[in-house]
Amino acid sequence: MTATSHSSLVSSSDVNGTNVYSRDGTHIGSIDHLMIDKQSGKVAYAVMGFGGFLGLGEEHHPVPWGKLDYDTAKEGFVTNITEEQVKGAPARDDGWKADRDWERRTHEHYMIPNYWI
Repeated sequence: MTATSHSSLVSSSDVNGTNVYSRDGTHIGSIDHLMIDKQSGKVAYAVMGFGGFLGLGEEHHPVPWGKLDYDTAKEGFVTNITEEQVKGAPARDDGWKADRDWERRTHEHYMIPNYWI
């Protein structure tokens, strides 16, 4: 993502691969892809890659989009999500994308309002 851009719009392809940092500036992962609600058009989740080396052993976890703030100085996103929160997030199965109960529990876990309200 280009820091010199004056537009608040960004292509989803530019978000994929963007680094994510903790509030203290530590690199914690990167965005693999976004999940967008088809009805509202809102970005619901950033599926983030955590850990691993050169893509091997990397784990992917959906994080509510509202937990990420773009920092132009870092040219990446900043969050207050901890490793413990990610590891303690509600378990998901292959059908998580259509499981509103899982979404409610996930938003409660990360202490953020539901995106669909």
